[in-house]
Amino acid sequence: MTVAVNAGISPRFLSLLESAGLAGKRVLDVGCGWGRLSLALAPRSGRVVGIDRDAALIAEARRGAAAAGLVNVEFHEGDADREEYGRWAPDLVTAHLCASDAIVERAGRALAPGAWLGMVAFHVDQWRETGKVSRFAYDEARMAPVLESAGLVADVLEVEREVKAFASVEEGLAAAVGLAERWKTDGRWVRYLAYLQGGGRTLTRSHLIVLARKR
Repeated sequence: MTVAVNAGISPRFLSLLESAGLAGKRVLDVGCGWGRLSLALAPRSGRVVGIDRDAALIAEARRGAAAAGLVNVEFHEGDADREEYGRWAPDLVTAHLCASDAIVERAGRALAPGAWLGMVAFHVDQWRETGKVSRFAYDEARMAPVLESAGLVADVLEVEREVKAFASVEEGLAAAVGLAERWKTDGRWVRYLAYLQGGGRTLTRSHLIVLARKR
Protein backbone atom coordinates (compact mmCIF):
# COMPACT_ATOMS: atom_id res chain seq x y z
CA MET A 1 0.00 0.00 0.00
CA THR A 2 1.34 3.45 -0.92
CA VAL A 3 0.20 6.71 0.67
CA ALA A 4 1.51 10.26 0.53
CA VAL A 5 4.34 11.46 2.73
CA ASN A 6 3.51 14.43 4.95
CA ALA A 7 5.97 16.88 6.42
CA GLY A 8 7.24 16.02 9.90
CA ILE A 9 5.60 13.00 11.50
CA SER A 10 3.37 11.03 9.18
CA PRO A 11 -0.33 11.44 10.09
CA ARG A 12 -0.79 7.84 9.00
CA PHE A 13 1.86 6.67 11.47
CA LEU A 14 0.27 8.66 14.31
CA SER A 15 -3.15 7.24 13.49
CA LEU A 16 -1.75 3.70 13.56
CA LEU A 17 -0.16 4.30 16.96
CA GLU A 18 -3.46 5.66 18.26
CA SER A 19 -5.28 2.61 16.90
CA ALA A 20 -2.91 0.42 18.94
CA GLY A 21 -4.07 2.28 22.06
CA LEU A 22 -2.06 5.03 23.74
CA ALA A 23 -4.19 6.11 26.69
CA GLY A 24 -2.41 5.24 29.93
CA LYS A 25 0.33 3.33 28.09
CA ARG A 26 4.09 3.43 28.71
CA VAL A 27 5.86 4.43 25.50
CA LEU A 28 9.58 4.06 24.85
CA ASP A 29 10.72 6.21 21.93
CA VAL A 30 14.16 4.99 20.83
CA GLY A 31 16.49 7.20 18.83
CA CYS A 32 14.20 10.05 19.80
CA GLY A 33 16.47 12.87 18.62
CA TRP A 34 15.15 16.23 19.74
CA GLY A 35 11.89 14.59 20.82
CA ARG A 36 9.55 15.31 17.93
CA LEU A 37 7.62 12.04 18.24
CA SER A 38 7.93 11.79 22.03
CA LEU A 39 6.43 15.24 22.49
CA ALA A 40 3.61 14.43 20.08
CA LEU A 41 2.75 11.20 21.91
CA ALA A 42 3.00 12.49 25.49
CA PRO A 43 -0.44 14.20 25.57
CA ARG A 44 -1.98 10.96 24.28
CA SER A 45 -0.10 8.53 26.54
CA GLY A 46 0.42 7.65 30.18
CA ARG A 47 4.19 8.09 30.19
CA VAL A 48 6.80 8.56 27.47
CA VAL A 49 10.53 7.93 27.75
CA GLY A 50 12.81 9.03 24.93
CA ILE A 51 16.37 7.77 24.54
CA ASP A 52 19.10 8.95 22.19
CA ARG A 53 22.88 8.78 22.29
CA ASP A 54 23.28 12.45 21.28
CA ALA A 55 23.51 14.51 24.48
CA ALA A 56 22.80 17.80 22.68
CA LEU A 57 19.58 16.43 21.20
CA ILE A 58 18.49 15.06 24.57
CA ALA A 59 19.04 18.51 26.10
CA GLU A 60 16.94 20.06 23.33
CA ALA A 61 14.19 17.48 23.88
CA ARG A 62 14.10 18.29 27.60
CA ARG A 63 13.77 21.98 26.80
CA GLY A 64 10.93 21.20 24.45
CA ALA A 65 9.08 19.20 27.08
CA ALA A 66 9.51 21.97 29.63
CA ALA A 67 8.32 24.60 27.18
CA ALA A 68 5.23 22.52 26.41
CA GLY A 69 4.52 21.94 30.10
CA LEU A 70 4.63 18.16 29.69
CA VAL A 71 5.27 16.34 32.96
CA ASN A 72 4.80 12.75 31.74
CA VAL A 73 7.76 12.66 29.35
CA GLU A 74 11.45 12.24 30.16
CA PHE A 75 14.60 11.93 28.09
CA HIS A 76 17.78 9.97 28.71
CA GLU A 77 21.07 9.41 26.94
CA GLY A 78 21.26 5.87 25.64
CA ASP A 79 22.28 3.91 22.55
CA ALA A 80 19.17 2.37 21.00
CA ASP A 81 21.28 -0.31 19.28
CA ARG A 82 23.03 -1.42 22.48
CA GLU A 83 20.81 -0.71 25.47
CA GLU A 84 18.17 -3.21 26.52
CA TYR A 85 14.66 -1.78 26.82
CA GLY A 86 13.19 -4.05 29.46
CA ARG A 87 13.90 -1.73 32.40
CA TRP A 88 11.41 0.75 30.95
CA ALA A 89 8.64 -1.90 30.82
CA PRO A 90 7.17 -0.40 27.65
CA ASP A 91 3.70 -1.15 26.32
CA LEU A 92 4.79 0.38 23.03
CA VAL A 93 8.23 0.88 21.50
CA THR A 94 8.50 3.53 18.79
CA ALA A 95 11.32 4.49 16.45
CA HIS A 96 10.88 7.34 13.96
CA LEU A 97 13.45 7.34 11.13
CA CYS A 98 15.74 5.34 13.39
CA ALA A 99 15.62 1.69 12.40
CA SER A 100 17.93 -1.29 12.73
CA ASP A 101 17.75 -5.03 13.26
CA ALA A 102 19.10 -4.43 16.78
CA ILE A 103 16.21 -2.11 17.66
CA VAL A 104 13.66 -4.69 16.50
CA GLU A 105 15.43 -7.45 18.44
CA ARG A 106 15.54 -5.39 21.64
CA ALA A 107 11.89 -4.40 21.27
CA GLY A 108 10.98 -8.06 20.86
CA ARG A 109 12.75 -8.93 24.10
CA ALA A 110 11.22 -6.05 26.07
CA LEU A 111 7.59 -6.21 24.95
CA ALA A 112 4.99 -8.42 26.59
CA PRO A 113 2.66 -10.50 24.40
CA GLY A 114 0.17 -8.23 22.67
CA ALA A 115 2.33 -5.12 23.08
CA TRP A 116 3.40 -3.08 20.06
CA LEU A 117 6.35 -1.87 18.03
CA GLY A 118 5.75 1.12 15.75
CA MET A 119 8.50 2.23 13.38
CA VAL A 120 9.12 4.52 10.44
CA ALA A 121 12.22 3.41 8.53
CA PHE A 122 13.88 4.76 5.43
CA HIS A 123 12.72 2.71 2.47
CA VAL A 124 15.18 1.43 -0.11
CA ASP A 125 13.61 3.86 -2.61
CA GLN A 126 14.61 6.84 -0.46
CA TRP A 127 16.61 9.21 -2.73
CA ARG A 128 16.74 6.46 -5.39
CA GLU A 129 17.89 9.06 -7.93
CA THR A 130 21.29 9.10 -6.23
CA GLY A 131 21.82 5.44 -7.02
CA LYS A 132 22.85 4.68 -3.45
CA VAL A 133 20.80 2.77 -0.90
CA SER A 134 21.37 3.56 2.77
CA ARG A 135 22.55 0.64 4.89
CA PHE A 136 19.77 1.62 7.31
CA ALA A 137 17.06 1.32 4.63
CA TYR A 138 14.44 -1.43 4.51
CA ASP A 139 11.80 -2.73 2.21
CA GLU A 140 8.94 -5.05 3.11
CA ALA A 141 10.91 -8.17 2.17
CA ARG A 142 13.87 -7.24 4.37
CA MET A 143 11.79 -6.10 7.36
CA ALA A 144 9.41 -9.07 7.55
CA PRO A 145 11.96 -11.74 8.61
CA VAL A 146 13.56 -9.37 11.14
CA LEU A 147 10.17 -8.92 12.81
CA GLU A 148 9.48 -12.65 12.65
CA SER A 149 12.77 -13.60 14.30
CA ALA A 150 12.05 -11.12 17.13
CA GLY A 151 8.69 -12.74 17.84
CA LEU A 152 6.69 -9.89 16.30
CA VAL A 153 3.72 -10.17 13.95
CA ALA A 154 3.34 -7.35 11.43
CA ASP A 155 -0.15 -5.86 11.30
CA VAL A 156 1.03 -3.10 8.98
CA LEU A 157 3.93 -2.95 6.53
CA GLU A 158 3.32 -0.16 4.08
CA VAL A 159 5.22 2.44 2.09
CA GLU A 160 4.80 6.20 2.13
CA ARG A 161 6.25 7.70 -1.02
CA GLU A 162 6.44 11.19 -2.49
CA VAL A 163 8.02 11.80 -5.89
CA LYS A 164 8.73 15.41 -6.78
CA ALA A 165 9.04 16.23 -10.48
CA PHE A 166 11.03 19.16 -11.88
CA ALA A 167 11.04 21.09 -15.12
CA SER A 168 14.77 21.83 -15.07
CA VAL A 169 18.13 20.92 -13.59
CA GLU A 170 18.00 24.11 -11.53
CA GLU A 171 14.70 23.09 -9.91
CA GLY A 172 16.14 19.68 -9.08
CA LEU A 173 19.20 21.20 -7.46
CA ALA A 174 17.09 23.67 -5.48
CA ALA A 175 14.95 20.81 -4.11
CA ALA A 176 18.02 19.01 -2.78
CA VAL A 177 20.06 21.98 -1.61
CA GLY A 178 19.44 21.16 2.05
CA LEU A 179 20.94 17.71 1.49
CA ALA A 180 24.00 18.88 -0.44
CA GLU A 181 26.48 18.94 2.44
CA ARG A 182 25.65 15.43 3.60
CA TRP A 183 25.45 14.06 0.06
CA LYS A 184 28.84 15.53 -0.84
CA THR A 185 30.31 13.56 2.07
CA ASP A 186 28.80 10.21 1.09
CA GLY A 187 29.11 10.58 -2.68
CA ARG A 188 25.43 11.01 -3.44
CA TRP A 189 25.72 14.61 -4.64
CA VAL A 190 27.91 13.71 -7.63
CA ARG A 191 25.52 10.90 -8.54
CA TYR A 192 22.49 13.15 -8.27
CA LEU A 193 24.15 15.79 -10.46
CA ALA A 194 24.87 13.13 -13.06
CA TYR A 195 21.26 11.97 -12.87
CA LEU A 196 19.95 15.51 -13.49
CA GLN A 197 22.44 16.21 -16.23
CA GLY A 198 21.42 12.97 -17.90
CA GLY A 199 17.82 14.15 -18.12
CA GLY A 200 16.41 12.90 -14.81
CA ARG A 201 13.83 15.21 -13.26
CA THR A 202 12.56 13.60 -10.05
CA LEU A 203 13.48 13.24 -6.38
CA THR A 204 11.96 10.47 -4.29
CA ARG A 205 11.31 10.42 -0.56
CA SER A 206 10.15 7.01 0.64
CA HIS A 207 9.55 5.51 4.09
CA LEU A 208 8.44 2.12 5.40
CA ILE A 209 5.79 2.20 8.14
CA VAL A 210 5.70 -0.73 10.54
CA LEU A 211 3.18 -1.66 13.22
CA ALA A 212 3.81 -5.07 14.78
CA ARG A 213 2.56 -6.98 17.83
CA LYS A 214 4.53 -9.25 20.14
CA ARG A 215 3.23 -12.81 19.94
